[in-house]
This record gives sequence, structure tokens and C-alpha cells, in this order.
Amino acid sequence: MTEPKSTKRLAIKIILPILILIIGFVGFNMMGKLKKAPQRQRPPQQGILVDVVALAAKTHQVTVHATGTVQAEQEISLVPEVSGKVSWISPQLVSGGFFKQGETLLKIETSDFQLAIEKARAEIAQVQVALATEHEQAKVALAEWDRIDIPNKGNPGPLVTREIQMQQQQANLAAAEANLELAKLNLQRTELKAPFNGRIRQEQVDLGQYLRSGTSIGSFAGTDRAEIHIPLPARELIWLNIPSATQKKGSSASIYLPGDKSSKWTGKVMRSLGEIDPNSRMATLVVMVEDPYQRGDSKTKTELQNGLFVDIELYGEKFADIISIPRKAFHADNLVWIADSENQLNLRPVELLRREKQQILIKGGVQAGEKLVLTTLSGATEGTLLRPVLQENL
Repeated sequence: MTEPKSTKRLAIKIILPILILIIGFVGFNMMGKLKKAPQRQRPPQQGILVDVVALAAKTHQVTVHATGTVQAEQEISLVPEVSGKVSWISPQLVSGGFFKQGETLLKIETSDFQLAIEKARAEIAQVQVALATEHEQAKVALAEWDRIDIPNKGNPGPLVTREIQMQQQQANLAAAEANLELAKLNLQRTELKAPFNGRIRQEQVDLGQYLRSGTSIGSFAGTDRAEIHIPLPARELIWLNIPSATQKKGSSASIYLPGDKSSKWTGKVMRSLGEIDPNSRMATLVVMVEDPYQRGDSKTKTELQNGLFVDIELYGEKFADIISIPRKAFHADNLVWIADSENQLNLRPVELLRREKQQILIKGGVQAGEKLVLTTLSGATEGTLLRPVLQENL
């Protein structure tokens, strides 16, 4: 009896797990058949992310960018008008020294010129005595003429009345007086004075040196005004006001050191040299800057020294209701990219007015309020869906 029971138990232990596995497998398959497969959902197409800005029509002043070199408006050679030995030199008579108009640069020894004045005065006195003598001799000659009793003697001639001799002495007196004035003038010329406000560019003179009249001892450059000669393409002249017979006022200008806009001077166009270089097709404008060395304004930090290379912005014609865009938003074949009302890319041809350093001025083809695409897209095509992000400013 014991053996059949143990066999029965063994069969249950083997068959029961197998039966459970079969039931579980069948149930899993039935549940899988009852479950529905999930449906695929396509994400909504959002377009390419781009930065855009709303176009605006504004008043725009044309700016012409140029470069040039500063030079003095006036520059002369310092030349003494009389010869002599240098007796005094101003401490400022060195390269870079500043002088105001009328200040003395140097003095030449005056003894010879003072003697010339005394000599001229003595000559005047001699001529005055000779002239007085002629007057008295004329009186005597007339008295003698009256005492002579000659029939039909007529009127006395100029030799008898000493008129010719007196005219000669009067001429001598005028010459002597002129010599005195020349001697005084030469004495004044022993002081070499600054003819205008300026600075010494170079000098070659020492104390005790003998100077000859007409020989240069250095150069003197004015400091009241500076000139900048600016080469420009001839096509740029149409945008600027250049003084002429019909145009009185020239365009204003701002002058900067290269890469440093904190140092700024103001100027204006004074004239054109009136010629176009046949090789480069460049014209030359002259911009004038007042008080470049800031002699009248000690608060300004930097001097606009001669020889400086500077950047210039020339302000020309103003246009009302003009649309300007950044240069990076202007593409080949005069195209701009516009995001239309459906956020699709529109490759828009435009009419160009002018290219500037940072901006493009548009004459036609776009309207104020349209969205200009600023982002560069590779392989951009008409109708490309965009996801625009509006920027506040250009």
C-alpha cells in the first residue's frame, strides 16, 4: 500500500507544474490577442528656428566712411628779413614749441640798426638845412632880379628863382625821410615774431649765430585749424554737400582715431580739389577741424596732431521713410529673406538704394512691418517652413 501512494505523489509533483505553465502560456496568448496595437502619431511640423525683425521705415542720413591723414592748414618757413647775430632766443623755439600770434621767437642784435636810424635822422637834418638855404637864396635872387634895369627883361626863369634847386632838395628830404622809416622798420624786424598761432615743426638756429636775411631757420605750422585730405571714390560725391558757387555749406564730419571712438573731433567739408585721378578714379575732399591742438579747450584730452591717420564719417543727404537692413541680411542677386504671414520663407528681390559700411538702404521691394529673416540658412528655398523668433532691434 505504501508504494502506490508514493508513485501517485511523484506524478502530481511532475504534472502539476507543467500544467500551470501550459495554462499560463495559453492565457498570455489570449490576452495578447485581445490587446490593440498603439497607433503611430506624427509630431506636428514646427519649421526651422530663425531670428526675424520687423522692418521699419525711418529717416536715415547717409554716412560715408573714409580715412585720411591730418596736416596743418598753414605752414611756412621761418625767414629773417634782416641780417645779424642772434642775441636772444625764446625757450619755446624748439621743435614742438607753441607760440601765439605776435609772440617773439628770437631777437637779432640791434646796434647796427639803431645807428642806421641816427644816420637817417642826420641826413634829414642836412637836407632840411640845404632846403632852407635854397629858400633864402631864392629870395636873394628875386631881389637882384628886381634891381636889374633891362628893357623887356620879362619874368625870371626857374633857375633864377631857384625852383629847380628847391624841388631837388625837397626830393632829397623825402628820400631821407623814407630812409628813416626803413631804418625804423628794419629795427622792428630784428624781432622775429609768430605770424599766427602755431607750433615749431623744426628749427636750426642757436644763440650767437649770424643769420642772413632770406635764409630759412625752420618751419612753423598753424594750430588754429587742421586739414584732412580724404580720397573718396567719385561715386560717393553725390551723397555729400560740397561747398561751391551754389552750395555754401559743406557736410559735417566726425573724426576718430582708428579703433577708438572715445577720441572724437568734429569738422566739416570745406572744398574739393576739383580733380579725379584718372588711374584710381578717386576724388579728394578737404575736411577742416577747428582748434585741433585744443589750445582753447583744456578739458579735451587728446590733440589731433599733424601726421595722424584717422577714420572719418561724413554725414550727407537725409532720406525720409527709408528701410535699412543689416548687410548680413542682404543676399546675392539683391535678395532678402522674408517670413510671410504663414511663416514660410519668401526669397524677395529688392531695389537697392545704397550700400553702407554696416547697412543696406532699400528703395523698394519690401514694406514696413514685414518680418526680415536674420538667420543664415543653408540651402534656403522658397516656401521653407520657419519658426520665427522676433527680435526687438536690427
